[in-house]
Amino acid sequence: MFYFGIDWSEDHHNLCIMNEAGARISQIKLEHSLAGFGRIELERRKLGVPTRECLLAIETSHNLLVDFLLGKGYVVYIIPPQATKSYRNRHRSSGAHTDDSDAALLASILRTDRDSHRIWRPNSPLTQQILAQLRLIESLRRSIQRQSNQLRAVLWRIYPQALGLFGDLTSQISLQFLIAYPTAQEAQALSLEEFTAFCREHHYTRSDLILRRYAHLTEPNPTANPAVVQAYRSHVHILAELLLPQVRCRNEAITQLKKLFERHPDHFIFASLPGAGEILAPALLAKFGDHRDRFPQAADVQALAGTCPVTERSGKKKIVKFRKGCDKEFRRIAQQFAQASVQQSGWAAAYWAEVRPHCDSNSHAYRCLANRWLAIIWKLWQTRQPYDEAYHLRQRALRRRPRS
Repeated sequence: MFYFGIDWSEDHHNLCIMNEAGARISQIKLEHSLAGFGRIELERRKLGVPTRECLLAIETSHNLLVDFLLGKGYVVYIIPPQATKSYRNRHRSSGAHTDDSDAALLASILRTDRDSHRIWRPNSPLTQQILAQLRLIESLRRSIQRQSNQLRAVLWRIYPQALGLFGDLTSQISLQFLIAYPTAQEAQALSLEEFTAFCREHHYTRSDLILRRYAHLTEPNPTANPAVVQAYRSHVHILAELLLPQVRCRNEAITQLKKLFERHPDHFIFASLPGAGEILAPALLAKFGDHRDRFPQAADVQALAGTCPVTERSGKKKIVKFRKGCDKEFRRIAQQFAQASVQQSGWAAAYWAEVRPHCDSNSHAYRCLANRWLAIIWKLWQTRQPYDEAYHLRQRALRRRPRS
């Protein structure tokens, strides 16, 4: 058996090959190119062994190199950077390291601690599509939020009537109105008939609210200095034009996500979770993935999501710390779901109210609730059962019943 360690970067990679005795057989630098990837195959052929006898460690799965290695049949282990950092202290107390030494360290980890790590198996193409779609939606959401905050600040300065005119500032009809009428003076010059025609042209469905919207638009408000209005008119127009296509793209991405989610064989499990909705349900599915053996225990998924704390005990001393080494994207998703579940689940609302007085903040309490939810979801996922709150409450009552 031979152990390959690869320290990766954007434009090159460092490869170290070790034998069973821990001797370095080869140490080379590869370009991030097809020719560079081919050098790994060349080194393997020199050893005269098949890919199944080459165990390979790398710190990321989001890399073309990993796709190449899996395609060639290599056995790949993904070692988290946090773990690599801990292992590094075994070899050098100073913490000094180079690309070559990190590649050698990754090979050494497999040689000595392979049983502590799991072979990397990518999710199905459908699950990968769901995760990619979720990341696109989140990226668009952040961009929309950033630019809508800028737009809101400008409107507060020169055009407060536009805020709340059609409810959400980032609704398509709000942005279309701002593109057409980027100042209060232009909007207030509209007659009721013209305003009604605009609403109908842009498919505004609440015809019963048109009069109220028009009254909101024309009610007296402090007037900004005309020079300031003229200076910021283009800001309103441009920001609204930038936001509108992003809002449409996000809506289309959510529609596509729904279709992908409904096709997944585990759809019924995550769709049954109270409050998960059209974003959080597929997000939880994508983070759990397809391979049940990846998380043999609920504690494994809780640690990955960072919802459980780190407890350190030494003698009579006990310290409970916030878990920093985790999948932060997973933690955000789990905590958002916990917050949403309080509105839909009586059990979740009662648990949150119970733990909140003992927590430092609302966020801490939601993280505690998320930790409980992940244990429940893990069990449903392992047994392939949908969530049933009545059944869950009965089981909780049975566990709390005093033993005779």
